[in-house]
Parts: sequence; C-alpha cells; structure tokens
Amino acid sequence: MNKRLKKIIDENDFTKKFNIDEAVDLAINTATTKFDETIDICMNLNIDSKNGEQNVRGTITLPKGLGKKVKVCVFAKEDKQQEAKDAGADIVGGDELIEKVEDGFTDFDRCISTPDMMSKVGKLGKVLGPRSLMPNPKLGSVTNDLKKAIEDAKAGEIEYKNSDTLVQAGIGKSSFDKEEIKKNIIFFVEKISKDKPSGIKGDFIKRLFISPTMGPGINIDLGSINNS
Repeated sequence: MNKRLKKIIDENDFTKKFNIDEAVDLAINTATTKFDETIDICMNLNIDSKNGEQNVRGTITLPKGLGKKVKVCVFAKEDKQQEAKDAGADIVGGDELIEKVEDGFTDFDRCISTPDMMSKVGKLGKVLGPRSLMPNPKLGSVTNDLKKAIEDAKAGEIEYKNSDTLVQAGIGKSSFDKEEIKKNIIFFVEKISKDKPSGIKGDFIKRLFISPTMGPGINIDLGSINNS
C-alpha cells in the first residue's frame, strides 16, 4: 500500500456508509496506482440464488461507457463474415476460429455468434462459460443482426449476472470525471432494480459498494442514489 492510499484510508472510516458524491470522490482518490484503474460496483441482492426464478442476468450499455476499447469476437459462416468485419468486429471466423478458442485462445472481451454456428460454438462452453463470454440468445449475442450486436458491444455494453447473491461489474475508469462515474452508477442501479423478481419482499438491493481495482470497498447509502 502506497503512502497516499494509506493516508486516505487512515483519514476515513470505511465501515460507514457514504452518500454517492462522497463515495465517488473516495473511489477516484483511492485509485493511486500508475495505471488507469477500473471502478467496480458490487451489489448484494435479496435473492435466493438456488431458486432459478430469482437469478438476475442481463445486458446494459452504460451512458458514459466503460473507458476502454472492447475487443469483439464473432463466430459466423463465410457469407456473414464480411458483414461482421465491416461492423467493426476485431476477430471473425468459423470452424478454424472455434478450434483456436477450443485450444485456449480468449483474447477478446465480448463474443457474438450467428444462430447457425451455435451447434458448434456450444462445445466451447468450458472455455467461454467461466469467463462469461458464451454467446446467449437471451442477451442478444446470438443473432443474425451482427451490425447492431457489434455496435452495442463496442459502445460498452456489458453482461451481468448474479454469483450467489452478488452482482459485480466494472462501471468506468478512475480517469473519468465524478459526474460520469455517478451517472453510470445510478443507471446501473436503476437497471438492476427493474430486474427485481416477483415474490421478493422488502428491499431488493441490500448493500452497494464501489471500489477502484487496487483500493478499498466503499459502502454507498442507497438513499442518496434515490435522491440524486
């Protein structure tokens, strides 16, 4: 821990809740490394993850983006490959690309497939699944409309899903200004709130934290988001 980060931690009580403005300021100030740290969000949800009907999963394009270049991989047959390239896909291929990924190649951030390739792409579950890269028709990443899917991915669309009772995602960079991070947080919280499964009683989001890559977790008072 560097001296600047230690000083900030010593001067603040990280066991308490901060309003959203205070929390974002702290997240930016505790990003003290030389690289542009990601600001992560973590929500603890009031769900029973063993009940499939209560699991939360979806996609979201944050209003201020993610602050990074998104590398998109597309599985398509030859007649759709040029369309994918023209739309900005970074990696495009068919059977030969499937074999490459099967051997462990995962140098990309998002993965899209045309429907007619999924019978073959499906066997990549062991490679893509643990990295949350597996194309999914419910999330719009199995489609013939490659132009839209690629543009959405390039714009910073992210997939999210709960792991046990937690939903985690990157929502910006420490180089963003305060209002950009704040808008992304509010947008993400509002989207998750709309995903509340029927039958859930009481508050859906129990706790909310943000943190820079190498910094401490900062507990946000949810009431301050509702009042923003």
